[in-house]
Amino acid sequence: MAKPIMARATAVWLVDNTTLSFKQIADFVEMHELEVQGIADGDVAQGVKGFDPIANNQLTEEEIEKGQASPLHKLKLKFNASAQGEEKRRGPRYTPLSKRQDRPASIYWLVKFHPELSDGQVSKLVGTTKPTIQAIRERTHWNIANIQPIDPVALGLCKQSELDAAVQKAAAKKAAEGGLMTDDERRRLVSTEQSLGMDAEPKMPTSIEGLETFTLSGNPADDEEKDHGDYSDADSFFKLPEGGSDADEDDDK
Repeated sequence: MAKPIMARATAVWLVDNTTLSFKQIADFVEMHELEVQGIADGDVAQGVKGFDPIANNQLTEEEIEKGQASPLHKLKLKFNASAQGEEKRRGPRYTPLSKRQDRPASIYWLVKFHPELSDGQVSKLVGTTKPTIQAIRERTHWNIANIQPIDPVALGLCKQSELDAAVQKAAAKKAAEGGLMTDDERRRLVSTEQSLGMDAEPKMPTSIEGLETFTLSGNPADDEEKDHGDYSDADSFFKLPEGGSDADEDDDK
């Protein structure tokens, strides 16, 4: 059921001007029954002026009379044809003022770790404009030197399920276009649950795997088996080759 505008002020008016039960009012304005009771006791919404739902085309007198006659009757918001389709309004997501300064950091994180996302997808996730996204992609943003990439989920700008859905959609689109993805890109296109279930990657890069035992002298086992001679005493170590003494005698002559 749609929620009436100015719900708390409407509850104040209904408490002051009708005999509806607290539960009926709470269900209509989507508040807790105890909060409505607090309004009646004067502990809640002090100083709030009542908002007439009849004058503002949210309720009819007949609907209020039905509710007063039967405590089980649930009030229904008056149909307003001009308000239809408001929830489907297109445009960027609304971002609270307290979080707007975090948007460049989240945009930087998205374009860095998920470059497959389009500008439109990034705009919907964090509620920004395409020129801002383009400036951060091209590193022409006025504050690019001070922007650090931060996960938008950690900043509360979007939900993890929304980010996963956008990433999966980008993966399907890229696969349909026939584009080839690198291993790095393919790892980024999996959901959080899938990535957490993957095996840990080896610490040594695959490009140098197998070179940890490489030596320039050949097989170390061959060096161990080779006979290097008996050098247990000095005479055997400094022993001259056979025939060496004759050659020296000839030179002396």
